[in-house]
Amino acid sequence: MIKVLLVDDHELVRTGIEAILASNIGIDVVNVASSGEEALEMATKQVPEVVLMDINMPGMGGIEATKRLYQKFPSIKVIALSVHEDGPIPNQLMKAGAHGYLCKNSSADEMVGAIQRVHLGKRYLASSVANNLFFAKLDNEENLFDSLSQREMQVVMMTLQGLTVTEMGTQLIISPKTVSTYRHRVYEKLSIKNEVELTKLAMDYNLLGKK
Repeated sequence: MIKVLLVDDHELVRTGIEAILASNIGIDVVNVASSGEEALEMATKQVPEVVLMDINMPGMGGIEATKRLYQKFPSIKVIALSVHEDGPIPNQLMKAGAHGYLCKNSSADEMVGAIQRVHLGKRYLASSVANNLFFAKLDNEENLFDSLSQREMQVVMMTLQGLTVTEMGTQLIISPKTVSTYRHRVYEKLSIKNEVELTKLAMDYNLLGKK
């Protein structure tokens, strides 16, 4: 049995995915979590083999949670769940330590297959994501957000969620001053001056896709 931890802040989504996985005799959903913070706590108490991780969640978010899980439990295989099929998010997740990337419109069979594949130590990318990454590289498309570090990208996502510098510092366990330093670096790398310009740029790169 593959022990799975399911992480999503929408109860309806959690219930639906849990029902799908429960119908597969080779998969056991050992826990469900509604946030990155809760996922880390549950993983500490009962280490899963595979984590299905929603990306767009309040608080820490999926990218930071994936990074921390990978650092603390290298044996855990994380599969990201997202609406983003292109842009910087897939690359950021793989850099953070994810072994797989699924779109939320994936079929039940594809989800099960992805879990089985990463459990064997292999990687899995949804076909649409793989195609977008391949052709972007082939066409030498520039993505400004790819220049950001994992921490800088996390600050971007939290800024887009409307978190204050103090709130970001609490979530990331760093000082507000350090958060401000990261945000200054982000603005410099993206050649922008404020949150309004960041939001506009995020819209251009489809970072504000609905869940």
